[in-house]
Order: sequence, then C-alpha cells, then structure tokens
Amino acid sequence: MRDYTVNDLHLLMLHAGYCHHNGDWNWKDVKSPFARLYYVTEGTAQVALPDGIRTLTPHHLYLIPPNTLHSDICSGLFAHYYVHIYEDPDFESNIFDETDFPFELDALPEDEGLMKRLMDINPYMHVPQSNPATYDNQSSLLSNIRVSLSRSFPDRLESQGIIYTLGARFLREAKTKELSVDSRISKTLKYIRHHLSEPLEVGTLSSQVFLTKDHFIRLFHKQTGCTPNAYITNKKMERAELLLITTDIPVKQIAHDLGYNDLSYFIRIFKKHTGITPQQYRKS
Repeated sequence: MRDYTVNDLHLLMLHAGYCHHNGDWNWKDVKSPFARLYYVTEGTAQVALPDGIRTLTPHHLYLIPPNTLHSDICSGLFAHYYVHIYEDPDFESNIFDETDFPFELDALPEDEGLMKRLMDINPYMHVPQSNPATYDNQSSLLSNIRVSLSRSFPDRLESQGIIYTLGARFLREAKTKELSVDSRISKTLKYIRHHLSEPLEVGTLSSQVFLTKDHFIRLFHKQTGCTPNAYITNKKMERAELLLITTDIPVKQIAHDLGYNDLSYFIRIFKKHTGITPQQYRKS
C-alpha cells in the first residue's frame, strides 16, 4: 500500500451517535459521499453490497467507503455506534479513492469505549433520523461540515485522534486500489482540484497530458461522464457552496477567487447550478 503521511489525510467527522433498532433499519439503494464506520453492540443486521450480502454481528467494526451503493436489511434487534467520515476531495491524496479497505474487523476491547467517547464529546452530531434521506443530501452535507468545523479545537483534535485510531485498524489490512481511470485523466482531475482559482482552458489541460484537444475531450467524457468544461464548472460551484456556508467571505470575493471576474456571470452560473442566487443560498 502507498506510504501515506498524516498530512496526506483530510478527514472530517460529520456524525457520531448510537442507534437501537428493532426491525426498522431497512434502507434501499443508499449511496453517500462519506464513509460509514460501525461498531455493533447487539443483535444482527445485513448490508447488501455490490459483491454480496454481509452480516453485521456484535463486537465487530465495519467500514462502508464513500459512494458505495448498498442497502440495509434488518428484521429484529440491532444496535450500533456509527461515525460518518467525509474526506475533502480537493486535496491530491484521497485515501478512499486509492485504497481497498476490508469490510469487517474483529473489534479490540477498547474500541467500544472509543466509540462511546466520540459520541460523548460530540453530543449534537447524531443524525436526526436513521433514514438516510433526511441527512444524506448536498445541503445537509455542507451544513454538517460547517457544524463540524465550528466545534472547539480540543473536541476536534480528540475526535480526529479517535477516528485515526479506528481507521488504522482497517489500514493495516488495506490494499492499494487498481484505478480504472486513465492516468492522463486522473492527472487532469487532480490539477483541476488544485487550480480552481485559475482560468482552466481545455486546450491547456489537453496539452499538459500530450493529447489533441478533441481526443482529450472524448477521453475525458468517456472516463467521467461529462465534458471538461462541465466538470470544471461543477467543481467551482461546489467550492462556492462550501465557502458560502462555512465562511463570511463576500460573494464578490468568492467569485474572484474562483476565477470569475464578472460577478453577474458568476451569479447566473451559480443560480443555474443551485436554483438560487449566492446571497439566497447563504441565507438559507
């Protein structure tokens, strides 16, 4: 596996809590932009994953990576601690994208205490309902990021330490993922993430990976499902949403920082992307 450093990890806790179910943990086709970490204390349940159905049992740790389509199945008693972990996509290293993690591990004696401590120091970060539809959406994601970043530094530091401790259990048995994305497109995606404040011309991007412009556009669309310009705009708008909800930076400055010198054009693009203006988005 790749030799990461702590500085390569950019993980943020979105939720932490404890759920007690009795046949009511049944959710179909769940696909979240964050990882789900479970510690089961009582009963059993199942998770239907792309490679089959897995059973969750007491005193085990479970990890479902981000963007993994799955369904939850429960017909009786099932109780578990949960942690939702978001990895900032704007950094060069994305450990969930690059690594295959084991789904299940035997828990160590201290793991339940770590999960309980995480919940105790974050009493307001539990999900409002167990139904993913109530919290697994873009607006809730950005709101939860804002709440997570607003915690006191000691709480954030201790929470991060617990997450890293539990994550290390899985990393010891993880393997580097064989990426299916063309290396030239992968290089371009990383470049875009790191240069959202600059003008990003398709011709420049194609020349960086030694492809003609037409060939580059076709390959990019094949690998990502959208054109380079659509991808760039989407990433810029996602960054704008995050800045609007987590900072007090003026809208004009956000537009400038994302390479839009024409404020009215930025507002039109943002409204097309979200349905409302940046000012309305910040107030909402």
